[in-house]
Amino acid sequence: MLWCRPAGFAALLGCAVTLVFAYLNKARCAGAPFDHDGRSLIFDRIKDARVCYSDIQFLWLGRGINEHLFPYLNGGITPGGSLTGGTVEYPVLSGLLMWLGAAGVHDDAAFLLHSALLLAPFALVTAWLLGRMTGAVAMLWSVGPPLVLYAFHNWELPVVCTMVGAIYVMAVLTRYSLRTRGIAAGVLLGLGFCLKLYPGIFVLPLMLAVYLGEPVIDADAEDVPPQRGYDVRGALAAGGAAVLTALVINLPFAILGFRGWLASFTFQQLRQADITTNSIWYWGLRPMFADTTSGEAAFQQFVSQASPLLIVLAFALAIWLGWKRFPVLGYYPWVGAGGAMLCGFLLFHKVHSPQYSLWLLPLFIVLEVPWTAVAAYLLADLALGVGVFRYFYALGSGASTDVYEKLVQFGVWGRASLLVLFFFAFIRATPRGSQPLLLPPRELVTAR
Repeated sequence: MLWCRPAGFAALLGCAVTLVFAYLNKARCAGAPFDHDGRSLIFDRIKDARVCYSDIQFLWLGRGINEHLFPYLNGGITPGGSLTGGTVEYPVLSGLLMWLGAAGVHDDAAFLLHSALLLAPFALVTAWLLGRMTGAVAMLWSVGPPLVLYAFHNWELPVVCTMVGAIYVMAVLTRYSLRTRGIAAGVLLGLGFCLKLYPGIFVLPLMLAVYLGEPVIDADAEDVPPQRGYDVRGALAAGGAAVLTALVINLPFAILGFRGWLASFTFQQLRQADITTNSIWYWGLRPMFADTTSGEAAFQQFVSQASPLLIVLAFALAIWLGWKRFPVLGYYPWVGAGGAMLCGFLLFHKVHSPQYSLWLLPLFIVLEVPWTAVAAYLLADLALGVGVFRYFYALGSGASTDVYEKLVQFGVWGRASLLVLFFFAFIRATPRGSQPLLLPPRELVTAR
């Protein structure tokens, strides 16, 4: 049976063991005694010093989760940027997962445990899909440091699962037509968009892949180039499936609680590039502005204009480079182009949270990129994932920050420089593993 093939089973088993350690790592911050709101008293004392902080436990308070408010419907945002009435800063499906994780619990420790149980299956499905596509290389997902650090740091596992699912559909289910696979992948990307937005980046590359199609090779025709048809309807159907999925899921929330639904997007727009965002903007550009209120305002205004502009330019460059690769490959490298766009987004966005490495990890697995670069990225990510919390602890306790500040800067600039490398490496990468991947040329041999 497919599910018990060695690579898939090993990836599942390794992932299951890693998830146990990932939970135990975060659970060090949770447990009795609790205050009257159900907050673990130990949380604020050790979350940074022992590097066991998680957004899951932190957001038990301040978003109506401890009050079991259904998200968005009665929410909003204050002029100062604080969310009210059950609104959370994430798209609606992540908000639903947060609400479900809190069902029947009355403290942050139980919320962390229930959320972990809710999220873990998505990591296991991701491991199985990657194992089916790439074999033993999938163990990088299952036992790599990012899963230990970030599996239960935030609600990333479901969105990564939808992204990997879209790749799997296009890569492995080749018994179905390209148009059918494109529509199914579009649905998965639409679901991902409703979890954390970033899978929406891959929709345009997917549409181009379906539009350009797969070469059809006639084995009896010598010295005749492959023939192909350009599928405009298929491309529109794939993109439409993604858009329609996102609309169907978001529309009830937008109708029943427009203010709360809109507030989740407004919150992200208002978020500033500060010390908590781990971005090149704060660590690279902020020192160039005066250390005054007006200097801070000028800095934030500049970032709010430059960041989206550079992201759009990076997207356009990635799409164009993918187009240039089409004549060489015979297909449009939609995963590589989408991965490059993701690199551009992570590089230039004003927020670069540590757990975003989970977004990139499957791309390291399914695409042939240099292992040395992957190892260097994981090292920089580990430095940031540990160093940033120790840095916050040092700042709060009055201890020396020199070592931890250097560790954070190594992580920030190490990841940033490697994102530039991966931007171009993803575009040029070939598939990794034995499974067909990324719309390979499909040989239709004419019977003799």
